[in-house]
Amino acid sequence: MSTIKIEDIAHVRFRAPDLGEMRTFLEEFGLKPELSDEGILYARGSGPAPFLHATSQGEPGFVAIGFRAASLDDLRRLAEAESADLEALDAPGGGYVVRLTDPDGYVVEVVAGQEPLQPLALPPGEKHNDARSKARERAPLRLAEGPANVVRLGHAVLEVTDFRTSEAWYKARFGFITSDEIEMAPGMAIGAFLRCDRGNMPTDHHTLFLLQAPSAPRFNHAAFEVADFDDLMCGHTHLKRARRTPAWGVGRHVLGSQVFDYWKDPWGHELEHWTDGDLFTAEDGSNTATFHDLLNVQWGPLHPMMAGEDA
Repeated sequence: MSTIKIEDIAHVRFRAPDLGEMRTFLEEFGLKPELSDEGILYARGSGPAPFLHATSQGEPGFVAIGFRAASLDDLRRLAEAESADLEALDAPGGGYVVRLTDPDGYVVEVVAGQEPLQPLALPPGEKHNDARSKARERAPLRLAEGPANVVRLGHAVLEVTDFRTSEAWYKARFGFITSDEIEMAPGMAIGAFLRCDRGNMPTDHHTLFLLQAPSAPRFNHAAFEVADFDDLMCGHTHLKRARRTPAWGVGRHVLGSQVFDYWKDPWGHELEHWTDGDLFTAEDGSNTATFHDLLNVQWGPLHPMMAGEDA
């Protein structure tokens, strides 16, 4: 039994030397940043979360990952079990936070009691014509130019020094379920896609991915859900015109099935747009997969590490 079962990922935190440049990038990426009185740049999406991405002034780097507990009672139970402080969260939405440190030194902020924001309107879903059906008649399809509409933060990937140690730490505290465990060879696991345990409620294929890597500890990327496929492609075009740095995409993953598009912020941190991912319940169990499955695509460009292989 885990101490608590988290509901979702909440936010990611970074440092950057130029908050103005970060603000411009986040706007182009499709987030809505605002500078707080304390000089921290908080960025929300179109969903109800008070913030998804936070940047403080300083040397560039990854600062923390945040998860959302189901209740203040759960947060109190976590604080007691970890002999940690339950503190007021001085950030948009207020609420409370318990801060922990994982085996690799990553700061993990678990929050509860935040005041949700009024969701922002998304562009209407367009009707599409395909060979199966013609939903749009006597009207053209015209998409608005501009950034993608980021709705929520879906997952983050952390590179760790010892996968089994990190896996045990996160599962014992937060109730994660393995969706797909990644093996370099049979019986040699180096990582796993972990999803939240929300019982019969379908949840994302993964909220956290832990990967044992020589470069660990290292932040790999954070992934933000956008409105739909058209929205993702409009965002891709917008970032390309802004001369931002692409990392990988557009394609469709094998594990998780998401349509993906990866970009780098001005200091090299990867952020992903995604849409149309898999959803599973606690009953759907766990699987094993290969490293090739991890990097492979159902369509789109191969991962840069596989660029020499045939598609």
